[in-house]
Amino acid sequence: MIKKKAILVVLMLVCVLSLSACGGYDFEETGTEIILAETALDMMDDEEVVLVDAQKNSTYMKQHIQGAVNIERSDIVVSEPFPNMLAPKKDIEKILGKAGISNDSTVIIYDNNNNMDAARLWWTMKFYGHDSVKVISGGFNALIEKGADTAEGDETRSSAKYTINESNDQMIATLDDVMAQINNPKDNVKLLDVRSTEEYEEGTIPTSIHIDYITNNYEDGTYRNVQDIQIKYVEQDIKPEDTIIMYCKTSIRAAQTYLALYNAGYRDLKLYDGAWIEYSSDPSLPVQYPDGEAPVKPNIQDQS
Repeated sequence: MIKKKAILVVLMLVCVLSLSACGGYDFEETGTEIILAETALDMMDDEEVVLVDAQKNSTYMKQHIQGAVNIERSDIVVSEPFPNMLAPKKDIEKILGKAGISNDSTVIIYDNNNNMDAARLWWTMKFYGHDSVKVISGGFNALIEKGADTAEGDETRSSAKYTINESNDQMIATLDDVMAQINNPKDNVKLLDVRSTEEYEEGTIPTSIHIDYITNNYEDGTYRNVQDIQIKYVEQDIKPEDTIIMYCKTSIRAAQTYLALYNAGYRDLKLYDGAWIEYSSDPSLPVQYPDGEAPVKPNIQDQS
């Protein structure tokens, strides 16, 4: 009996702490963008649903979830003036139509890369006005665990007509937006560096808060649930009423954070698409070193 009471007290304490961390904040609708693998499997029989594999094409060709078409990162980005920038409207229309996606399609996306490539495609489609698009939490491995069948080689759907009628420029930030915050900081604007700790310590954009994107996931690679994300970010003084400008090296990882926050009820979110690559390319711009000293040797990482 004593043991049961102790467990009950612990559970109540956890509830109180959770409520106090996020209580009083005005989050928008939650849980709208990230779906579980079992939910995705239930959706696949619908003819209007297109399953998209966001892995590299070479990986896709070796093994993918049966029925999935492939849209890899290189299909949706351009490398000018900086790597992994948002591709223009005409390129996105072409690649989506070729994949058999129409404006009426419901698109569900997975990857095998910590949810970052699926999130980047999700962000791209949202930016260009496609509302019915979801990311499968945990991607390929989660689907396999739930019994999804796999296939090899290429799979195609009949091509479709895809037309982009609008774009949401509020979802993107420029260097000017970042500099405005550096030069005239506002309490309700937060710069968010989602790179690794090692990258952050080698230099960051002044005033940035550091939260490594990978911590949005549980150890099994699935996204943390809504409440965990809310608590995590509120504890770092990132509130739902804030304007949040996030970046990494080339803002692929930042898209994963963008999705985590949007799904948790944050809405005033902006991806700095030029990212650290653009910012650090100008030696005249100020750089903040968290330990107070510049690194002797830069740590080159193959992350985006």
